[in-house]
Amino acid sequence: MSPVLAGVLQLLALIAALALAYRPLGDYMARVYSSEKHYKPEKWIYKAIGANPSAEMRWPAYLRAVLAFSAVSVLFLYALQRAQGVLPGSLGFSAIDPDQAFNTAASFVANTNWQSYYGEQAMGHVVQTGGLAVQNFVSAAVGMAVAVALVRGFARSRTGDLGNFWADMVRGVVRILLPISVIGAIILVACGAIQNFSGIHEVGQFMGGSQQWNGGAVASQEVIKELGTNGGGYFNANSAHPFENPTPFSNLFEIFLILLIPFALTRTFGRMVGNLRQGYAILATMATIWIGFTALMMWTEFAHHGPAFDVAGGAMEGKETRYGIGASAIFSVATTLTSTGAVNSFHSSYTGLGGGIQLLGMQLGEIAPGGVGSGLYGMLVMAIIAVFIAGLMVGRTPEYLGKKIGTREIKFAACYILITPALVLGFTAAAMALDTPANSMTNTGAHGFSEILYAYTSGANNNGSAFAGLNADTPWFNSTIGLAMLLGRFLPMVFVLALAGSLAEQKPVPETAGTLRTDKPLYTGLLVGTILIVTGLTYFPALALGPLAEGLAS
Repeated sequence: MSPVLAGVLQLLALIAALALAYRPLGDYMARVYSSEKHYKPEKWIYKAIGANPSAEMRWPAYLRAVLAFSAVSVLFLYALQRAQGVLPGSLGFSAIDPDQAFNTAASFVANTNWQSYYGEQAMGHVVQTGGLAVQNFVSAAVGMAVAVALVRGFARSRTGDLGNFWADMVRGVVRILLPISVIGAIILVACGAIQNFSGIHEVGQFMGGSQQWNGGAVASQEVIKELGTNGGGYFNANSAHPFENPTPFSNLFEIFLILLIPFALTRTFGRMVGNLRQGYAILATMATIWIGFTALMMWTEFAHHGPAFDVAGGAMEGKETRYGIGASAIFSVATTLTSTGAVNSFHSSYTGLGGGIQLLGMQLGEIAPGGVGSGLYGMLVMAIIAVFIAGLMVGRTPEYLGKKIGTREIKFAACYILITPALVLGFTAAAMALDTPANSMTNTGAHGFSEILYAYTSGANNNGSAFAGLNADTPWFNSTIGLAMLLGRFLPMVFVLALAGSLAEQKPVPETAGTLRTDKPLYTGLLVGTILIVTGLTYFPALALGPLAEGLAS
């Protein structure tokens, strides 16, 4: 079987698995977030934190709860890392330096999971399981809660109530993420991923010396790392490490986990607003971009340029032979079009145009299908921009799902889409202008510029993957990327929740003959075009200086 055919067959198998899970999972999540019943374990949690899960919240209260919970999480995770040297199960590792502890705390709470450290050489069992793995669950649940609040903004009318953050967050963990993670961890262990709390031990001889590895609860952290679109690996090699991702089947299963909830949430959206076709339109938009990017990535990496490429069957540098080019390309697109950041290959070793596809996938806002929750609310913001543009074309007040899109709503949407580019381009310009950050680049020229552009794109978009080649473990990068991650995560949430509150207060607008049908293929095409033009072209000059220049020169 040719490598190209193998890659295509894996992609088709992945699509089939996602299609089978789409309806039952999407409907189940809609029931979870619409239920008025509280299970006993959930009641214990509410009692422990002093929350009333039945109290409705308007958007300012919902936002305060999100920010307060996240702030406490950052402080707790920072303190846990700083105290690692005196904790049991630390494996002899010392406390994490202040700048790196801040960066890591910001990273995992913001659902970014950017890592400027070697996991197997820095973090003990308590920090990994009690700190990082816990944040993998709750940060994902926070994103899902904010998305559901926006969906309620469309579904409700003449009220400012958006639900209860504590109930939404706890249900996301207890009823959705935990059950799937238990099953997924068992599957990964069966595939060969490790799950233990062993210490550091020698694993054999290598070129006259010995190698040392530590064990860990890897399978359980690996499954939520992918399912919650987190991305932070137990080991520095991330999902290229055989302890995390041992076989081609486990590789395909991990890609399935990455895409599972973001795609299924479109069904949840359609069910909660009472119009499944609206969910299908959002799904079609996400799928069009995802499949298009995957096809482009496979084409660029399979393209032959000289004898070395002919012998290898494509661009095999930096890719695991047990996966090959096709599976590596599919994984790469899945992780950069979501907020996952997990890697099973060396992104810096991709072709110039392949690296550009990875960058553009994040720069679109990671909405195809995006992170758990963040992908859906990001896509819905773009849907509002699209109907606004359509309204300008025909001279009609734009409407979406029976809600008028007026000046207030457009301001919130515009602020949402402008925040991330401002962070990415601003921090990249500062890093390139100063001597010290530029000294961290391994490469010069277009590829060196791409290293820094990728780092801030990954941080501000809450992705977490690295282009590598860049020494990011410095006070400058730990601090600035940490700020980019926090601002890129929580500032957009401010405008999403404000938008949700504004929509919920409106009364429904009756549909007329002049209403734009947002559940038709024409609107899906308009939405795809809006995404590529409004967000994609924002970064075009920067992309021209980096991956495009490198790709055209090769």
